[in-house]
Order: sequence, then C-alpha cells, then structure tokens
Amino acid sequence: MLRHLFKLIWNKKGAHSLLIVEIWASFMVLFGVLSLIVYNVRNYLEPIGFSYAQVWNVGLTNNQDTVEVAAKLERAMQRIRSYPEVASASRMSSNTPFSANQMNNSVTYNKINVLADHYYSDQELSKTIDLPMYSGRWYKESDLVARFIPIVINGKMREKLFLDENPLGKVIKLDDKVSYKVIGTVDNFKAKGEFMSNDPAFFQMIGKDDSWNSNVLIKTKPGTDAEFEARLVKDIAVMLPGWGIEVSYLTETLANRHKLTFVPVAIFLIVSGFLLTNVALGLFGVLNLSISRRKNEIGLRRAMGATEAKITFQFLGEIWVLATLSMVVGLLFAVQFPIMKVFDIESSIYIIAILAAVAVIYLIVTLCAWFPSKQASRIHPAVALHEE
Repeated sequence: MLRHLFKLIWNKKGAHSLLIVEIWASFMVLFGVLSLIVYNVRNYLEPIGFSYAQVWNVGLTNNQDTVEVAAKLERAMQRIRSYPEVASASRMSSNTPFSANQMNNSVTYNKINVLADHYYSDQELSKTIDLPMYSGRWYKESDLVARFIPIVINGKMREKLFLDENPLGKVIKLDDKVSYKVIGTVDNFKAKGEFMSNDPAFFQMIGKDDSWNSNVLIKTKPGTDAEFEARLVKDIAVMLPGWGIEVSYLTETLANRHKLTFVPVAIFLIVSGFLLTNVALGLFGVLNLSISRRKNEIGLRRAMGATEAKITFQFLGEIWVLATLSMVVGLLFAVQFPIMKVFDIESSIYIIAILAAVAVIYLIVTLCAWFPSKQASRIHPAVALHEE
C-alpha cells in the first residue's frame, strides 16, 4: 500500500510540486518560530536570580563636570541612603539590569577563554537586588587594597571557565594584563530579562576614585510613591547642579524588554500562519480535484469491496506521503542547526523544535484532508460507474 501511494505521488509530481514547496517552506518557518519559542520558554522557566521589584535606577550624568566628580558622587550616595524610604542603594555601571547597555570582556583561566558580561558595582549591590551568594562572599571596601582585584562570578561563568574546579581563590586574567581573584559566586544573573539566556558574568568593585560608573540602584520600601521620586530628584539636583538626572523603574524597563522579545515571535507567527493557510487551501484544492477526476477509480474500488475507511485512508495516506517528501527536504536543512550549534544555542532546543514542527505539519495536513477524504469515501459505486 505504501509503495502504491509513493507511486501515485511520483506520477503526479508536476501537479504536486508547488504544494511540496509550500509545505517545505511552512516547515522551515515553523522550525524557526518554534525554536525561538522553545528558547524563550526555557529561559523564562530558569530563575532570573535576583529581585527587581521596588528597585529604581537613577542615572546621573555629570555633563562635562570634571571637578571632584568622585567625591560628589559619594556625597550623593550618602544622601540617597539617608532617606527613610530607601532600604538600600548601590552604585553600578551603565549596564544595569534590563538596560540596553552592554559591556563584556574576554577572561582566561588555564587556557580556557570565556567572553563574559562585566559589571561594576559597590559592596551594596547584592543587598539592593537580593542577589544571594552561592559560595564565598561579596566584596567589601577593605578588598580594594588586596593584591588582586576581587570579583564575584555567576554560575554560567563558573561552569564554562572552571568546569569542575572550585573557583574560589582562583586568579584569572583579563586580556592577559589585569589579574582578578574570585572571592565569591552567585547562581543565576539574567540581567537582560527573563526571556534571555543566563550568560557568563562577573562583578568588579568600584574604586574610590571611579567617576565613570554613576548609575544608582535604589531599593525602596513598600508604599514609596511618586512624591518621593520628585523629592529625590529635587534634592540631588541641588547637590549636583548641572547634572542630568533620570529615574526609571526596573519593572517598567523589564516590560519594555519583553515587548522587544515578543516582536520577532509575532512576526514569525504571522508569516507561518500565512504559509500554513496557503497549504491548507492547496490541500483542499488538490483533494477536491482528485475526487472529481478519480470518481471511476473510487467507484471501482468500492464495487470491489473497499470500505469507506480504506478509501479515506488512501487519500489521507497520499497527503501524508506528500508531507513526508516535503519534510525530508526540510529536515536536511533543519538538522544542520543542532549539529553546528548555530547561534550558540543548545542542540536540544533545535531538536524539540524539529519534532514539534513535524507534529504540527502532520496535524494540519490531516485536519485539512479529513473532510475531502470522507467525502470521497461516501461516493456510491453505482453512481460513479454510471457517470462513466
């Protein structure tokens, strides 16, 4: 039976070529969008690693002010921490959580090189965003006089750079020039959002004379409202005349990141829906044309004892063979992604997307072919042979 179905499809390969191309294109687009969805869902299920609720980001810009910038920033930090509405405050580099800014560097340990996100902060960051320690400790002010620059790394960097070794106390190098010593590790730190991957990262303490890293993360107490924001901006403007001051909430910044994540998914879904609709219409057209042209064949089979179920299965089988031929070609392209680890994404994500795309294609072609197949199976043999 299967050999007969393949022979029928091959004899009509010219008529079915366009439909084969449409199914192939639908499979490839489905594979792409499902890969993106599986990637985002898997990332979302992984803990973000810190708390961002009630955390504000105060961006301070010196606007060409070069006089005692570091001292002014320190006084501003002392003033911010003195407010009763502030539970904790921490200075940080411009690549704050969920921001569009990014800073990374290549670090080396035992000839293993890893590109990691680089964050500057003071000793209050772990408290401000509730970033729990996995091992070791967070840095403190006395660490500034240490021989090596103290850093804290996240779990992904620990996994890629140190493999099975304990990273505490290990010295790593930045561009073979600057030496860092790992004094602590955290688990996850997904600073780019809940739908983003947990990339390697490390945290370095801001020096006393550092005047560049002027973002301030503020963890406010419950019930803090816009009235405090206005008072905070006014007081800092008095302390830092001529400076730029911008306040944002991490919850709102994260919502904007989510929108950027959903846009490509929505575009892929629209394109995929358009192609699948064309495939469905093509299937209806092909089957209806086959029924009208093959009534004598259907009538003869019914007269020889073929049941409705067998007629239905024949037409469904032809569509399944057609879909299989299309997806065999698609699989030749799709399997290259997990083999070559395209975009540095885990192979399992691509494999899940391939299996899901195959299942969706078979489901769609079956649903689209079911009604015409049932319609063909109900043709009475006497009527079909009488018309001939």
